[in-house]
Amino acid sequence: MATTSRRPVLTRAKVIVPVLLAVALVIAFVAIFTRLYTDLLFYRSVDFSKVFTTVIYTRILLFLIFGVVMAVVIGINIVLGYRFRPQLRPLSTEQQNLERYRSAIEPYMKLILLAIAAVFGLAAGLSASGRWRTWLLWVNGESFGTKDAQFHRDISYYAFTYPFQRFLLGFLLTAVLLSLLVTVLTHYLFGGIRLQTPGERVTPAAKAHISVLLGLLALLKAWAYYLDRFGSVFSSRGVATGASYTDVHAVLPAKLILLFISLACAVLFIYNIFQRGWTLPLLGVGILVLSSVVIGGIYPAFIQQFQVRPNEATREQPYIERNIAATRTAYGIQNVKPQPYAARTDVNAQQVAADTGTVPNTRLLDPSKLSRTFQQLQQIRGYYMFPKTLDVDRYTVTGADKKKTTRDYVVSVRELNQAGLGADQRNWINEHLTYTHGKGFVAAPSNTVDEGQPAFKQGERNLPQEGDFGLKEDRVYFGELSPNYSAVGTRQSEIDGPGPEVDTQATTTYTGDGGVSIGSGLRQALFALRFGEKNLLLSGDITKNSRILYERNPRDRVSKAAPWLTLDGDPYPAVVGGRITWILDGYTTSDGYPYSARWTLGDITADSVTAQSGNRARQASNQVNYIRNSVKATVDAYNGTVTLYAWDESDPVLRTWMKAFPDTVKPKKDISPSLLEHLRYPEDLFKVQRDLIGQYHVSDPRDFYSQEDFWQVSDSPDGSGQPQPPFYVYSQLPGRSGPSYNLTSPLISARSSKLAAYMAVSSDPPNYGQFTLLKLPPGGTINGPVQVQNAIEANGDVANKLTLWRGAGSQTIEGNLLTLPVAGGLLYVEPYYVQARGGTGYPILQGIATAFGERIGFGTSLGEALDKVFGSGAGASAAGAGSGATTATGGGSAGTTQGGSAGAAAGRTSVSGLQDAVNDADSAYKAGQDALRKNPPDFNAYGQAQTDLADALSRLRTLASPPTTPPAASPTPRGSATPSGSAAPTPRGTAAGSAPPTPTTSPRAAGSTTAPPQPRAAPAPG
Repeated sequence: MATTSRRPVLTRAKVIVPVLLAVALVIAFVAIFTRLYTDLLFYRSVDFSKVFTTVIYTRILLFLIFGVVMAVVIGINIVLGYRFRPQLRPLSTEQQNLERYRSAIEPYMKLILLAIAAVFGLAAGLSASGRWRTWLLWVNGESFGTKDAQFHRDISYYAFTYPFQRFLLGFLLTAVLLSLLVTVLTHYLFGGIRLQTPGERVTPAAKAHISVLLGLLALLKAWAYYLDRFGSVFSSRGVATGASYTDVHAVLPAKLILLFISLACAVLFIYNIFQRGWTLPLLGVGILVLSSVVIGGIYPAFIQQFQVRPNEATREQPYIERNIAATRTAYGIQNVKPQPYAARTDVNAQQVAADTGTVPNTRLLDPSKLSRTFQQLQQIRGYYMFPKTLDVDRYTVTGADKKKTTRDYVVSVRELNQAGLGADQRNWINEHLTYTHGKGFVAAPSNTVDEGQPAFKQGERNLPQEGDFGLKEDRVYFGELSPNYSAVGTRQSEIDGPGPEVDTQATTTYTGDGGVSIGSGLRQALFALRFGEKNLLLSGDITKNSRILYERNPRDRVSKAAPWLTLDGDPYPAVVGGRITWILDGYTTSDGYPYSARWTLGDITADSVTAQSGNRARQASNQVNYIRNSVKATVDAYNGTVTLYAWDESDPVLRTWMKAFPDTVKPKKDISPSLLEHLRYPEDLFKVQRDLIGQYHVSDPRDFYSQEDFWQVSDSPDGSGQPQPPFYVYSQLPGRSGPSYNLTSPLISARSSKLAAYMAVSSDPPNYGQFTLLKLPPGGTINGPVQVQNAIEANGDVANKLTLWRGAGSQTIEGNLLTLPVAGGLLYVEPYYVQARGGTGYPILQGIATAFGERIGFGTSLGEALDKVFGSGAGASAAGAGSGATTATGGGSAGTTQGGSAGAAAGRTSVSGLQDAVNDADSAYKAGQDALRKNPPDFNAYGQAQTDLADALSRLRTLASPPTTPPAASPTPRGSATPSGSAAPTPRGTAAGSAPPTPTTSPRAAGSTTAPPQPRAAPAPG
């Protein structure tokens, strides 16, 4: 009975297991096919199908080559182990126990052999297929035309060939080691190796088999020692990256000796086939191990300790020279030379007023702080939004006087924000068929405000689109905040912003050729599987003309089209040829440049903006020692068209990739003039180069060894502990005939927080990429950014104003602290914004701080602040720039009066007491919050409350800044301490009974007298 009952169970198992296996295989096949085919459709839609096919074919080729080789090698060794099994095995307990396993395995030997070989082959093939970049670089490698200093080989060997040789060596070592493992197991299982049986423990056949494998292992070890010699050019043993004195005079000879010992061991292993026992090979292995310890370890350590350390500066001098030369070349800073800059502090008002290239263009709008301002003033509809960090760019416009003027603008696009839809609007049709795109380009000049707000009237704004940038197509179907996918060209009309009448919506239907057609049932089914959404297959709104848009982030699109590029973390939009175009910088990188210092890209490019930004991608944590901005890429915001342009056509890494992926990168000459106007020097590359210049501006090897003159990037003044970001500014650099668009950064001494240098690089042709490095006098006393920030807020005049602004339901937000070369000195400029607490508050420019030497000025306009530092007339060139919310007093430029209710303003101008103004501001804030808490909210009352609050703050500023007599031309430096009897500034973002500060508020207490944050330690060379 028991036997009968077990048969149906076994029968069902024989049926169910194959069925489940077949179902699993079908599901896996469908999933893989769906992903691959929809990816292929994407590549075809952007005309980069060659990239897809090249990568797929290369991966398949590597999978087959290395997978088959591994499977064959493992299989052959198992077969040999089985074939060489002894026909007669002595009777012993060990062999009797093994006999049971042999009896169970032998009937299925072929199946087991195929399974083991397949598993090892599959693992090796999958691992090898991921090295397609290494393969393509090796196959297509182009010459650098430069040889390394030690072995005199072209750099291409180290960048392209050496990595593949290392990969191949690792694969062969793995194959031989695994073969040795399965061989020993096979021989043991079938009696060729007998550990517990008296007599001969290893049969001659097993011994020969294992000896051959050990001989191959010794040969591969010899090859490893050979390659190690070339790997010494990446050594980190010495003071700087590259082969040091110890490497050249101890390690390289040791590797050569070990190479020959390994070859001798290989001969001994082969010779041992004809000998009894294992004496000779064991002796050889012992000699190799002992030599590795003594010659490869102890001897170099002895040389380092007793020959190099006592005379390290002298011994390492030629190798430091190699590192300096190689690093400067590899990172493209070989032509950057410091030039002396006196950084005068005795500048007068007339000299500052004469600087018309920098002062009038000073940026007062901080793109990392004004997203909420753009949101409140230019959102237009709740389903639109701006990214957390805005961008900057320059535009040349024709003014009313018919003259062309180039200005720096804070720019962004109005992207789709489906989170702004109401709960009753959140359904599949609205989210994927109706609300499909953003709309509009917004720009405001960075050096001008209107009643404390961005002067959108002088840029691009509103819907319908208004402005002078010549924008013709303002819809944004491809952007940084676009949804995962949208189906367009359906029977559903797409929402296109506000309509011509009040409370109406405009609609549109996509007519572009972006995305992929989903008119067929098969494609609908495939995309339904890819996105896990059955409605793509079942919806009756999708027609034969419908298209699906996916992979919509510009960075993702370029990354798929050019997977060999490292992309800058900040794509930025520009109006090019009447269309919104995303511009991205692409880098070619390598970690194979001899003697060049290696850096972790993700660490060196991180700063205070990338830490808080939601739309600035942080670089990966891969190490590089060579980088070029070789490609400029664009993505059309309407069609999603991806275009790659060769920017550095001399780059051998770019030439190699262009050879691997022909016809995917257009030549530099194809860049249109309208696009060329908006190309800028990339930020991440600049961050890498400024860190390196902090050390590698030192060209003398002895000075480099002492590290006495090393510089570093200052911590950000916002107290985040992150490095200060570089800033794009439109300014006139010393020695230049006019202003240009520059990426700039101050550098401080690695030994103190004092300013040591000022670094800038131009983004304008024909000077694109030209560096200016101003080196301040050694032992200078000019404060660095953190010290200046502390001095500004400890200043009595500033402290009084901040005390008022940081109470009564408001908080201050500090803008970017710019360092600008002005009139032979260095001027610091920092805007201060005031933001009402609550969900609808947004930053408004209310004050500007300037610092020059020990002098500090603060005003409602840039002109006023400059006059307070340098004397009357200094701010004349800044007239109209940075006007605050009240009329400037004692300044060279008049501001404008903040708008509000005429009746309310007239009724309150007679109030002269500060306390009355504070009480009015507090009451207005509370009234606004009460209006919002009503159900439904009373927006009319809220608007009146905001007007009253603005008026109260305006009166506070007026009362805090009474008219004063302008200072003389050479004013006495202002003290940094708060005057006796004045109120200490309230800590930023705090008020009695108020909510905790928002994340945009700096955590440092105003007027803090604590020591400034310590600068980052200079990284060790290499």
